[in-house]
Amino acid sequence: MTDPREQRDVEQVYQPAEDSHLLATTACERIRADDWVLDVGTGSGYVASIVQERTEATVLGTDVNPHACQQAHSHGVDVVRTDLIDGICGSFDVVLCNPPYLPTDPDEEWDDWMEYALSGGPTGRAVINDFLDALGSVLDPSGRAYLVASTLSDLDAVAERADENGCETTVVGEESVPFETLVVLEITTKH
Repeated sequence: MTDPREQRDVEQVYQPAEDSHLLATTACERIRADDWVLDVGTGSGYVASIVQERTEATVLGTDVNPHACQQAHSHGVDVVRTDLIDGICGSFDVVLCNPPYLPTDPDEEWDDWMEYALSGGPTGRAVINDFLDALGSVLDPSGRAYLVASTLSDLDAVAERADENGCETTVVGEESVPFETLVVLEITTKH
């Protein structure tokens, strides 16, 4: 796997990598044309544009990075600049998220847009936890979310946080890359 940090001097927007491809493929297998989809942290818009193209679902992307919003828009994605789902109203059938999941020591963090795209805080779960805490405000009770996570971020802790928020998780996609295994978790509301 190419270290995304190597892209730092090339781009200010996280570009598609193994995690992006895994999420796009997994999501497209499970999304219907009549689904209303929210892609949280859309970045370049790769996942959102692939989902739109292959499933014909309606997709809205969000990202905090203004450069990412511009790039996603240039790929045909309707996008809102916001942090995760702040200010997003509505109930979505599907919520997608490829968050920063790399554990990063605070002393090693940079203050730039790529850092926002890569750093998951000391445990790798800072953004994942915020996403899981907010998910219920935008996910339809019968909907499902697809979240990328890594074995570097403690998958049991991710499942536990989802459980604390009234959700259950199932691994529906997986890919081994050097030093970690990437997974896509399907998250549904407990009934």
